Amino acid sequence: MPRRDRFASLAAARDPFWGFVRCLWHERGKVVLCLIFALFSGATLGAGMVGASPVFDAILGAKKDLPTLLNELNAKIAQSLSLVPWLGDTLQVPQSWIRALPAGEPFVALAWVLGALVALTILGAIANFAYTYLAFTIVNTTVASARQRAFRGVLRSPALGVMQGGALDAVSRIVNDSAQMGNGLATVLSKAIIQLLKGIVGFLAALFFSWKVTLIAIVVLPVLYTIIRKLGKRVRRSSERALEGQARLTSVAAEALQGVRVVKSNNAETRASATFHRINQGVLRELSKVRTARAIASPLTETLAIIVLCCMVLAVGKAVLAGGLAPRDFILAIISLAVAGASIKPLTNLAQDIQQASPAAERLRALMLASPEPGLAKNLPRLPRHERSIQLASVSVQYPGRDTPALRDVSLTIPFGQRVAFVGPNGSGKTTLLSLITRLIEPTSGSVLIDGTDIARASARSLRSQLGVVTQEATLFVGTIRDNIRFGSLGASDVAVEAAARRAGAHDFIARLPQGYDTPVAEQGGSLSGGQRQRIAIARALLRDPAILILDEATSMIDTDSEAAIQQAINEFGSGRTVLIVAHRMSTVVHCDCIHVLDKGAIIASGTHPQLLASCELYRQLTRHQ
Repeated sequence: MPRRDRFASLAAARDPFWGFVRCLWHERGKVVLCLIFALFSGATLGAGMVGASPVFDAILGAKKDLPTLLNELNAKIAQSLSLVPWLGDTLQVPQSWIRALPAGEPFVALAWVLGALVALTILGAIANFAYTYLAFTIVNTTVASARQRAFRGVLRSPALGVMQGGALDAVSRIVNDSAQMGNGLATVLSKAIIQLLKGIVGFLAALFFSWKVTLIAIVVLPVLYTIIRKLGKRVRRSSERALEGQARLTSVAAEALQGVRVVKSNNAETRASATFHRINQGVLRELSKVRTARAIASPLTETLAIIVLCCMVLAVGKAVLAGGLAPRDFILAIISLAVAGASIKPLTNLAQDIQQASPAAERLRALMLASPEPGLAKNLPRLPRHERSIQLASVSVQYPGRDTPALRDVSLTIPFGQRVAFVGPNGSGKTTLLSLITRLIEPTSGSVLIDGTDIARASARSLRSQLGVVTQEATLFVGTIRDNIRFGSLGASDVAVEAAARRAGAHDFIARLPQGYDTPVAEQGGSLSGGQRQRIAIARALLRDPAILILDEATSMIDTDSEAAIQQAINEFGSGRTVLIVAHRMSTVVHCDCIHVLDKGAIIASGTHPQLLASCELYRQLTRHQ
């Protein structure tokens, strides 16, 4: 039987946050047990308040022994619950317990009752602990699953969307928004339920002691609801804007710190700091609005509670003085209402916590439900290993928000085994063209065919499994050098890793490192030079034994001597493979079988190096500048 999807109902939820709350039900066994403990905790509270009645009688000097007082309490319970006699019988103090109490010894009997109340309190505390423990277990499990689903959603979504939306924004949503949403879920399951239940129990106990006193207190509830609702809306709006600002703050800080060399070398510390300060102040303003709304909520409710209490005392005091209401019942009703108020009062802040979590839930849900790449669909056939040709048929690419296309009606055919270069000024569409072949972007019109098969109709994984890609910005990951070369080829042996490093001209510098191939790599490869990072990236691509090798400015950060050695290695390795090259260094492309010159998204000339020198003015300009 397939495992139930925890977040299956999330897409249909009108409110994302409450959609996540419903997802908690995936752990239904734990949720039910959690609610049972909550009910037990509330029941012990109610029993303790009702059981305090004979204690008050004894303290206030009633001339009756405790068994008599308990029998009178049972009679009052039966009278209060006459419409549901079975419940009245269940809640009464058992006669066997009453007979066990010593008659005629008020102090000893009082000690027995107080001991019973202490025992009830301990049982309630244990139930409260179990309830809170289970609630946080359920919430933490759900949030961890949501983070994992969101991260997977980003990885599976089209690369263009991630690049345009900003990787750091996605990271902020996965980490910060999931934590914010988790606080809201914890509020609902671990706090709001038990607080609301205790408030209801206190309210029912107050009704039991004096319904007149309780009904007067009900007047305040609509006012409290209005205050909570209005303040909650303000908290939600400000929290949403604050989260967006925090995401921008993360992006700006990361860009400045990752590019700290550029910042310092251009004396741009002041500018970077000013940009951070401007966004930081915007976040502060929104958080200040949240602070104000949350700060005013508690004093308002407290003031309102005091006013209501004074009105109640004034309204009921006359009845007490006239003998129409027992002082004991009035005091116990006030205490029960105080317990109810103390339990319900935090709901003001809890409601604001929920409102604050709603924007985070919306942003997190968007990542979790992001449409995956079309090429990752499970029903797509595998693409056989490339062995004949790569063809672009009338391909155009229009990026969202751009007025001019990145590629315009490009058609070309690349026979298998050729080395083909693409040159042109910046922005001419070279990298976009290569991204079509890797399916990192999809054509707006036209099609890309490998061996006659439209790659849009084949599995993207089967396509990428036969690609080796090296870009200008060599990306390394935290781990060892061996792990980085083996990235994407986890089954490769140590011998194969070393052979790939030798071909890429990386073995010699790796061997000189203190731990060789097991040397740790810092974040973003910061412990290595640009040329060293590039060689490791090339070794990674060669290790994959690709049918198509793509080099996008792959040797731009390597000195001329190293480039010559790597070019020789690529020439040897490229035999029996299709090699696609983008480069500004003409020394990299002069020996290619064919060179395509791009300008403004179109191929304006094609041929060998000598042919283009003779026929293409733009190519001659590029060569002269080189």
